[in-house]
Amino acid sequence: MLITLTTDFGPGGRYVAQMKGVLYARAPGATVVDLSHDVAPQDVAGAARLLEAVAPYWPQRTVHLVVVDPGVGTDRPIVAVEALGQRFVGPDNGLFGWLNDAVDRAVAVDPLRVELAGDSSTFHGRDLMAPVAARLAQGADLHEFGKACESLAELATTAAVAVRDREGLVAGEVTEVDRYGNLITCVPESALADAPRDGRLRITLGEHETFGLWRAYGEHPPGTLVALVGSGGHAELAIVNGDAAAMLGARVGDTVRFEWEPPNRSNRHESE
Repeated sequence: MLITLTTDFGPGGRYVAQMKGVLYARAPGATVVDLSHDVAPQDVAGAARLLEAVAPYWPQRTVHLVVVDPGVGTDRPIVAVEALGQRFVGPDNGLFGWLNDAVDRAVAVDPLRVELAGDSSTFHGRDLMAPVAARLAQGADLHEFGKACESLAELATTAAVAVRDREGLVAGEVTEVDRYGNLITCVPESALADAPRDGRLRITLGEHETFGLWRAYGEHPPGTLVALVGSGGHAELAIVNGDAAAMLGARVGDTVRFEWEPPNRSNRHESE
């Protein structure tokens, strides 16, 4: 029995410890793994991106318990979902919208069908979601907990997408700043398939620029601004051995531009 736990509670304090207590008490022998407790407070979109990037690498039958729940205590549903050969439990506030095309089954959890761990209206993660996750890890059927839902809530905000403004120019936004200060963009490697990887490719963020798309951070000296495709398959900007976000004054939502001279344009220049 494998249960992952993702919250915006931070790594310390009593909240995570209480949830783990419920999980171990209700599912003896389970292994509970901290996926992350460093999600920014109430950052549902950030938690969804994290889960989307990480869950596919976990074993079949893993149960992912996710508590990033600004609407706790309201009438927003709590859902249990089967998808990707795994199970997911959390509030239906957009956390699992990315699973809609992969869902096998999903139910809205009815608290009357759950042996609650407490009756707090402000901590459903401990009192309602953790007991459901523990039972699912033991093999309980989803429909023990509620009626089927048609679909899962999507995030209200529009996801950032790479835009090809014209031939030889792709623009996108910074969608994430990782622990090292690297600026991860929404631009997938495929959007740069026609771009040269050398110095003919110019990457700009505000007044800052760098040239070329590199394989690894260590290909340049410390303190150098570099662009590369990260492990998630998206272009990113980094300062070698430094914090790009801090040093460039950059943040999520900033525009990054990738510009190069298309071959046909170069040919026209030569013919002229």
